Amino acid sequence: MIRVVLADDETMMRAGIRAILAADPEIEVVAEAADGREAVELVRAHRPDVALFDIRMPRLDGLAACAEVTRAVPGTAVAILTTFSADAYIARALSGGATGFLLKSGDPHELVAGVRAVAEGAAFLSPKVARHVIAELGGEKLGRAAAARARTERLTPP
Repeated sequence: MIRVVLADDETMMRAGIRAILAADPEIEVVAEAADGREAVELVRAHRPDVALFDIRMPRLDGLAACAEVTRAVPGTAVAILTTFSADAYIARALSGGATGFLLKSGDPHELVAGVRAVAEGAAFLSPKVARHVIAELGGEKLGRAAAARARTERLTPP
């Protein structure tokens, strides 16, 4: 059984996410929080396999909660579930210890797959986020490689 603590400040959103996760007989939402500070305390108390956090929450945002849980409860994987896919959010989430970054606009099967993946110790990015990260990293790496080739092509052979 995959045990999850869910944190989102929107009551309706929490209910919807819980319903999606409840459709998988191997996933159980053991606690819910409406703010980041409460979420961290629930993770400490329940020691779930996965903490699923929204980014924008009162008292402590999901990114700060992620970093705190990663330090305080290293056995719990953290996934961010949000509407925001800006580079800064992705970078802060991953550098803060999140192993999942999911978009609320994604398919419900994607949410379940993401929770399962991070619970198993893997990383999971929503396909739209993964495409964006690959484009950013690939473009930067390929750009540096092309620049290096251009510089070395001007050199005469030894």
